Amino acid sequence: MRKRIIVFFILICMCFSIHEKVRAVDYNTTLKQDILCLMMAYPGYITDVEKDNGGSVYIVMKSGKKILYDDKREKSFEEKFQNTDLQDMMEQPYQLGTVDEAAQKNSDPGRLRVYSLLKEVYGDNKNSVESNLKMANLGYRRFQFNGNNGASISLENAMKELMPISQKRGDILKCLFPSSGTFNYRYISGTGMLSPHSFGIAIDLARDRRDYWKWVPRAEGSLRIKEYPREIVEIFEKNNFVWGGKWSHFDTLHFEYRPEIILKSRYFGDKSQNKKYWYEGAPYKDESVKNYIGKINEKL
Repeated sequence: MRKRIIVFFILICMCFSIHEKVRAVDYNTTLKQDILCLMMAYPGYITDVEKDNGGSVYIVMKSGKKILYDDKREKSFEEKFQNTDLQDMMEQPYQLGTVDEAAQKNSDPGRLRVYSLLKEVYGDNKNSVESNLKMANLGYRRFQFNGNNGASISLENAMKELMPISQKRGDILKCLFPSSGTFNYRYISGTGMLSPHSFGIAIDLARDRRDYWKWVPRAEGSLRIKEYPREIVEIFEKNNFVWGGKWSHFDTLHFEYRPEIILKSRYFGDKSQNKKYWYEGAPYKDESVKNYIGKINEKL
């Protein structure tokens, strides 16, 4: 009997050890994929990646500033929203394509933001953001949008593709115009946090009373999301914008330029297949991507 207990105890320990090793492998794979997506999303702004003696990982910006990947703290959703690190920001999977309803509670992929990263790329105060703004042609009007990191060009590309479609589709035209605005240096209502509009990287399209989670119940917001033209969503996503209609705190008129979120979904969203290399799915034959992968493998 005693031998059986000992054997059972050993088996439990072995299972626990295997489970922990699998978790470590999964974490390291996700870490590398996240860093790769960030480097691809912000070329020229993120110049390196480092790991310190304590095992903490940082991305290194061209200014020399280091931004921590994971603070390793157990956090509630609100704590993640208020004090987001890179791992928190990249954690929730963003589903490309159409959806039929508002996301489940606290599923907000792309709504969590690392402000130190945004400030490094788009401007660290109102004056510096304003100096980076370009006039983007949105068909009937021109709007201010950040010129850094391809943001304004991506917005123009999305609208160029949507404009001819909207001439034949009244439902699309009605959702596009009149636009509710782009750059507006302000704080998110009820928080002390800057809106992405403050960085000139978000556009609110035509407003409907069902568009915002504070305005209507989830069921009513879900009806609006279900009927929202899929062409608008797909074309904006193709140009690296996330859609606020995919958040539990839905913001259906809101599209935000977040290439790191879209790239992760595009290249690493399919978890159904076992992959030999952690970077499979990404365009690893591209010379710049190949260099990023080499740097990540060397440093991490």
